Amino acid sequence: MRAHRATPVLLLCGLLFALQVSAQEGVPTQEEFFEVVRTEGVAKAVALFHAVRQRHPDVVIFAEYPMNDLGLRYLYGGRVAEAIELLKLNVLAYPEAFNTYDSLAEAYMIDGDFDAAIENYQVSVELEPDNIRGVRYIYLLQHYTKEEHYITMRDGVSLFTQVYIPRDRSRTYPILLRRTPYSVGYYGPTWFHQRLGPNDLYPSEGFIFVYQDVRGTYMSEGDFVVMRPHNSDKRGARDTDESSDTYDTIEWLLENVPNNNGRVGIYGISYPGFQAVMGMIDAHPALVASSPQASPADMWIGDDFHHNGAFRLMYTFDWLVRSASQRTGPSTAGPTRFSYGTPDGYQFFLDLGVLSNVDAQYLHGRVPTWNEYMEHGDYDDYWKRQSVLPHLHDIDLGVLHVAGWFDAEDFRGPMDIYYTMEANDPDNKSTIVIGPWRHGGWASMDGDALGEINFVQKTGEYFRENVEFPFFNYYLKDEGPLHLPEALVFETGSNEWRSYDHWPPEEATKKSLYFQADGGLSFESPSGDASEAHDSYISDLDKPVPWSTAIQTRQGHLWMVEDQRFAARRPDVLVYQSDVLTEDITIAGPVIANLFVSTTGTDADWIVKLIDVYPDGSWKRGADSGMRMGGFQMLLAGEVFRSKYRNSFENPEPMIPDQVTEISFDLGDKSHTFLKDHRIMVQVQSTWFPVIDRNPQTFVDIYHATEEDYQNATHTVYRAPDFPSHLELLVVERER
Repeated sequence: MRAHRATPVLLLCGLLFALQVSAQEGVPTQEEFFEVVRTEGVAKAVALFHAVRQRHPDVVIFAEYPMNDLGLRYLYGGRVAEAIELLKLNVLAYPEAFNTYDSLAEAYMIDGDFDAAIENYQVSVELEPDNIRGVRYIYLLQHYTKEEHYITMRDGVSLFTQVYIPRDRSRTYPILLRRTPYSVGYYGPTWFHQRLGPNDLYPSEGFIFVYQDVRGTYMSEGDFVVMRPHNSDKRGARDTDESSDTYDTIEWLLENVPNNNGRVGIYGISYPGFQAVMGMIDAHPALVASSPQASPADMWIGDDFHHNGAFRLMYTFDWLVRSASQRTGPSTAGPTRFSYGTPDGYQFFLDLGVLSNVDAQYLHGRVPTWNEYMEHGDYDDYWKRQSVLPHLHDIDLGVLHVAGWFDAEDFRGPMDIYYTMEANDPDNKSTIVIGPWRHGGWASMDGDALGEINFVQKTGEYFRENVEFPFFNYYLKDEGPLHLPEALVFETGSNEWRSYDHWPPEEATKKSLYFQADGGLSFESPSGDASEAHDSYISDLDKPVPWSTAIQTRQGHLWMVEDQRFAARRPDVLVYQSDVLTEDITIAGPVIANLFVSTTGTDADWIVKLIDVYPDGSWKRGADSGMRMGGFQMLLAGEVFRSKYRNSFENPEPMIPDQVTEISFDLGDKSHTFLKDHRIMVQVQSTWFPVIDRNPQTFVDIYHATEEDYQNATHTVYRAPDFPSHLELLVVERER
């Protein structure tokens, strides 16, 4: 479905007309007319409309937008013929509104009358040249055909697949495949996707586009398994996984889709990116190019559902309810969206209490995967089997890895996939691209800003036109040459693209940024006695540090670059800040937190955030709100570590109360310049709610903890010569 934009002037006029006609004899109001549609049928309403128009040619019974909405509800509800009649009335009533023609065109398309659809889309575009959707559909309907198939896998399960083929059969075309658990959408042989391929560059170039509902989702048969483990020891037709399903799909396409050139590319973002990775493993020989974008790699170590053993409550709850609820069989409809009963996610999850309440109060067994997670709190074989990393070897195809610096869901995944492939096969044909993007932002956004942060360049557009499109053309069509470096990364702060022949750059040098007394931060080693050189705070589990100031039930994206002053002002957040920088400092590569800590409890979470602080007197304006950026504390990197896993993810150990303990963990890679006159800041806290579930601060099985297990505790961070808490950075020297 789609939202339609009403023309404001026409909408206002329609409302005024509706008010005027209510006083005229024999002319129904909008509400009365819609009641006729509902109770007496569309044919009776159409006759009434024309009868009124004959008597009162200048009268309009209804406003454009409500009528458009009514017609679309009929259309998406499967009552296509009636929808066409209703939308035709809207065109008659509002002949200057592009939206009316646009909706009528869609109805004709779904009905299979492509000539009428094209004709109405053309009128729509003439009235509104910026109607990109209309422009797309005119081209696609003129140049492509659509087919729908059930492709049978080796074990007999059939997967629903849509195939778009160029009408010009005078040449051959490569296949671009996207496999998804999120619904291919646009079900029906005449309802076209409004955009084929990764973006609008592809249709005119000529590809065969294939979309598939993965096993157990939407219109495909079988059972859906979240992060279905790869089976490297297949012994028969019943041994299937995402890799074999991709292989079987490609084999069928090559044999049954006309005019293919024998080459296949696969792409996807997030879970479809994971599908692209799985397709690379034991790949079909025809698969010559893959672009896994923001693919998860290991859901316990550092992607969607856990980070370093800490449970990502807010996101996991939302995703599993939407994507992993039980179903009765193939359907075009997805699960009903969960109703939180409030817009305040922080309060919802705080009121929820212990994790065992989730199934007891809300899910009631309808999301089996949630209950599986509750039984596998540690990094056991359940999670290890799901990891893609052990299987990334002997991959002999072109690979374009894509990640976003500010991806709230899957940043570590693409980095670990890239690093693992480099370690296993140094001579592989892969490039990694990292830009200043939110999750999936490179696919559709300009990429010149995120939240209040201005990146100046249209990085998303640059990626789509100069990286992704040439990549697929090179491997699928022999169109080149392809000039891509080993690593193409956007350096935030300086806002410049950087090319490297190795990542992290070999010229980078390690430097330690130490926590100092009085909230200081510098590259000099700390001084002082451990008995005094420390900072403490009370972690109150009834008042956890919020992840954001936003009032919403889903984590969203902008918190990854949000101003952290709201956190810095809390007593349970430690703040360390450098002096004003006298020169630029550029970092490129992993950021490692090395903490020396203690707690009065037997477990604790440690959240470390690296922050770029803008000059207090800055008059720069925020990209989103236009706010003054003076003193803005831009979140650059942040990560959590659960103390009990400090020695082993498989075998947790309690903290010894009040004993100084070293804990080290990776905040993720960064490429950033802290500009002259800025400051570098580090914040340390122990809650980040509800993005991360609350650690009870006692050594227990958190997934089965009781309310009594949750205890407040005092946490201490040391900054003495013997216990020098610090960040380890890779610094690149630039010519001044």
